[in-house]
Amino acid sequence: MSKVLVINPILYTAEHNKIPRVDSIKDTMIYSMCLGFQEAGHEVTLIAAKDYRPGKEEKYPFTVLWLRTVGHKIFQPRCFPYMPALRGYLRKHTEYDMIVSSEVFATWSYTAARLCPDKTLIWHELAAHNNMLHQIPSQVWYHLVARFLMHRAKVVPRSAAAASFIRQFMPRVTDITIDHGVDLKKFPLPDVTDKANQFVVVSQLIARKQIARTIEAFGDFVKQGNDGYCLYIIGKGEEEERLKGLVKNRELETRVIFCGQMSHAELIPVVAKSKALLVSTRKDNNMVSIVESIALGTPVVTTPVPYNAAYIRQEELGIVEADWGADALARVVAENERYAGNCVRYRKELSNRACAEKFFTLLFF
Repeated sequence: MSKVLVINPILYTAEHNKIPRVDSIKDTMIYSMCLGFQEAGHEVTLIAAKDYRPGKEEKYPFTVLWLRTVGHKIFQPRCFPYMPALRGYLRKHTEYDMIVSSEVFATWSYTAARLCPDKTLIWHELAAHNNMLHQIPSQVWYHLVARFLMHRAKVVPRSAAAASFIRQFMPRVTDITIDHGVDLKKFPLPDVTDKANQFVVVSQLIARKQIARTIEAFGDFVKQGNDGYCLYIIGKGEEEERLKGLVKNRELETRVIFCGQMSHAELIPVVAKSKALLVSTRKDNNMVSIVESIALGTPVVTTPVPYNAAYIRQEELGIVEADWGADALARVVAENERYAGNCVRYRKELSNRACAEKFFTLLFF
């Protein structure tokens, strides 16, 4: 049994500097990854920013440490937090066999890379410079801090796009990529031949997700003679009322169902029964909803924007098109059995345990 430290201060996405309080972190990607390390037989500790501590007390099967962040005007907790106690913790606790830290452009990754370079794997997702302050901090960080002060740490990219980007600055980038994993115990495989006449969106209802574009494509699909289909939209956000107005104008009130926020237990049956998960985002990295959909045997129709799109196209797990519309929906319905079968075959590659075991392979490679 090895001891693993996971450093991931930002547990979920906050669109604004006021971080929304949640009741639980058990639906977050990094929590599932920690379970993967535990399932693989390792002792795991998670360090997160105190700003993301849930509103309700909950028990975890592994240690979670909540560290205080400081200097919020510069080190904003939603995107670039700084936890000064981390340095002292790493100096004191030398028992860890591996440290997995998220992102190269991060104060916590810098601390781990400087103090424990031979143990640290930086799990890197970004494939472009961070836009904060017109990219100036990001440019300085990658060209100077990463290149000269973090170069001894190994970097594990989460996608081919991330690998291509970070190789410009870091010398020890692995050829193997590791995407977000899935706790397959929470996502039991349904009968993929028993799909309902429905599609699903799992997303924040915000502008960059382009839900309106999805609704319009679905409306065109219905007009093509597919009036027996429904679209379920799972999520909340500032665009909700505008989207409901669009649905009314398109006379789709009986076909588009707004479900609001749902837990994994609630959304799993909806996603599992759907012909496809629909994604129209104009700005995203690796999307956890895509990984979870594939794990349930549900194909994905997406723009090329999410980094997951590369293996969706390669493994034929759905349709990847920049301006997908009604025709793409018709194709994913017509070939649903084949796409769903490919998802079932690929599912094992996405398990948290499989992802966790890859990290250890890469640490000693």
